Amino acid sequence: MRPTITVGIDGFPESPHAAHWAAREALLRDLPLRLVHAWVLLAPAVPDVPREHDRNYWARRLLTDTVAELREAHPGLRVTAELVPRETAPALLAAARDAEMLVLGSRGHGTVGGFLLGSTGRYVLARGVRPMVLVHADDQEPSPDVTVALGLRRPGDAVLEFAFDAAARRGGGLRAVHAGARRTDEETRALSAAVRPWRERYPGVRVAEDVTSERAPRAVVNAAAGSGLLVLGRDGSESTAVPRLGPVAHAAVHHAPCPVAVVP
Repeated sequence: MRPTITVGIDGFPESPHAAHWAAREALLRDLPLRLVHAWVLLAPAVPDVPREHDRNYWARRLLTDTVAELREAHPGLRVTAELVPRETAPALLAAARDAEMLVLGSRGHGTVGGFLLGSTGRYVLARGVRPMVLVHADDQEPSPDVTVALGLRRPGDAVLEFAFDAAARRGGGLRAVHAGARRTDEETRALSAAVRPWRERYPGVRVAEDVTSERAPRAVVNAAAGSGLLVLGRDGSESTAVPRLGPVAHAAVHHAPCPVAVVP
């Protein structure tokens, strides 16, 4: 099955922002867009039932309205929609397995009740096997530039490939940041060594490298200013009953001024 850009849709105001971001990404990658809305109360269709008695009406209406809006705003977009009779987290994980990426909406920056403080967000981020992008309703204007946060013990080829590919597709530059370390020649050389193979593979991408002693969570959020996408890695898959975000990811998904991609 050909991969898609998959976006989770719900009734919150953040959904349209995530859907439009995902639509632009689908066009950028020449992939179809798939909308998924999990509705655990999905009832069997019954013909000739008045709207006020149709338990599925508003769930279906959410999808049909979103599809119409996206087709009007993004000519040429190939988009499908699916109402899934499952709990939200399992539905999103299942839908994302064959996707190029999963896109989700997130509440505004610093919001205590934000999406990712809920069990659904933690579960999906911890267990997803494909890249996941979190889009805030109040993200800054789109920019072609990409920022990638790297640890140097295991920089992660998947993270660097995603970040360089995103920058190349957008025609932007890439800023590679290693934070929480002393700014020594050794650290600088290690960052350059991690990035070098990808510079060679993507010669058209302008690259800046930055090693900073600032604490990693703050440094990564600050580094994302002016970028259109912040890319982070996720090491393995959480096995705890209540998965936790690391401090850098937690800071990024709540405070970064742009969409955040988390790459397993």
